[in-house]
Amino acid sequence: MEFVVKSGAAEKQKTGCLAIAVSKKELPASATAIDTLTEGYLAGLLKRGDLEFKAGHSLMLLHTHHAPFERLLLVALGEKNTPLSEADFRKLLANLTGQLKAIKSKDITIAIDELAVAEKSHQWVTRQLVEAVEYAFYQFSQYKNDGGKDPALKKVVLLTDRKNADEVKAGLAEGQAIGSGRNVARTLGNLPGNICHPTYLADEAKALAKRHAKLTTKILNEKQMSDLGMSSLLSVSAGSEQEARLICMEFKNGKRGAKPLVLLGKGITFDTGGISLKPGAAMDEMKFDMCGAASVFGVMNAIIDLDLPLNVIGMVAAAENMPSGKATRPGDIVTSMSGKTIEILNTDAEGRLVLCDALTYAERYKPEAVVDIATLTGACIVALGHHTTGLLSNNDALAEELLDASKGSMDKAWQLPMGEEYAQQLDSNFADLANIGGPGAGTITAGCFLAKFAEAYPWAHLDIAGTAWKSGKDKGATGRPVPMLVQFLLNRINQ
Repeated sequence: MEFVVKSGAAEKQKTGCLAIAVSKKELPASATAIDTLTEGYLAGLLKRGDLEFKAGHSLMLLHTHHAPFERLLLVALGEKNTPLSEADFRKLLANLTGQLKAIKSKDITIAIDELAVAEKSHQWVTRQLVEAVEYAFYQFSQYKNDGGKDPALKKVVLLTDRKNADEVKAGLAEGQAIGSGRNVARTLGNLPGNICHPTYLADEAKALAKRHAKLTTKILNEKQMSDLGMSSLLSVSAGSEQEARLICMEFKNGKRGAKPLVLLGKGITFDTGGISLKPGAAMDEMKFDMCGAASVFGVMNAIIDLDLPLNVIGMVAAAENMPSGKATRPGDIVTSMSGKTIEILNTDAEGRLVLCDALTYAERYKPEAVVDIATLTGACIVALGHHTTGLLSNNDALAEELLDASKGSMDKAWQLPMGEEYAQQLDSNFADLANIGGPGAGTITAGCFLAKFAEAYPWAHLDIAGTAWKSGKDKGATGRPVPMLVQFLLNRINQ
């Protein structure tokens, strides 16, 4: 999709479609000017009740008398011409993007200044709009013979006052980078396990580094990981023909010597559960078990596009969890890179086994903070549903930063508690700790497990089991939490 920022009077725009905001009791400036142009037609139409004045409602007019635009899309703000709440803005965006997908015009001009949100800047509003358009027009069709159907719309013009143009341009740049990065994550998540395996992810990281001079990539193979003592990570890939990989993408664009931020993604490219085999129903969705890794790729693409002045390490612990004669058994004990021994009571709790060795490896970067992202526990879906990402942390300041970023990006997260009373559930009779802690508080005990390997630095864990993909008719990866993580990094620049 092509985006253009333009200034000018709404009523003078020669475009396939013009989108303007309207309210019941007071028309915004653009609507007032168009009403004058059309000799009161707009006000009369609205008085007849053809448009419901609630956010999320709109009305498409296919012909407007005396107007230079071919179509007019009226987007409802509400009863009054006042800034929207974030919840109402979400509804507005959902309706607007639906209209854009259905429109037969090649271009649309949106009067963006009047899409105001309470306590939010023009830059923020623009970014969210652009992200929403990028998300709505994404297609994963490379394995369909018909190649998917291209939408008619090719160009979106953002119409703004000259005094707001710089803010709108900044929001456009952020929205395109985040939207594009999120779609990178969605594509990796949507790829089938026979295509997207650990070696494929490693090759993707190498290709990204070749395209960008500020990014270098280091890949550890199984022999190198074995030499480092990563028996926990390697226990997960033991039953698969696909070898595991530890991928480190190093983006060096901050001050020389500044400690990096590490983003670590769980990259289980397919998860059968191993010997603790999952039920067959919906097992195909376990290709999405690498969506944490996919989000790291998405963020790295976004920060490269934005040229953020930060040092960021994107790590991916990639493996495939399969049953075979070589697979790890329930009851097996492995020694992690940290030296801690782990009794594996359930081979389907494998994400924490690959992440714990990667968390130990991350120490060599002397990080300012580490955030891991993983489709870790079904318990998180029970707790938070499919709306909100679970957050656990050993550092209150870091947790607050991520919560602020979740609010600023409309990519929701919620912090869960941690404590010794939960960690005790991981006690083992035979090893330093078990890899599961029983049926209660499963998300929290998983976080407690990871925390034992992240004691050397501020650490946070994002459980995206409920938010990384959708099932049913709209099945597919969502690309979350790319918006939250990019917002987290943007906020770091402004500290």
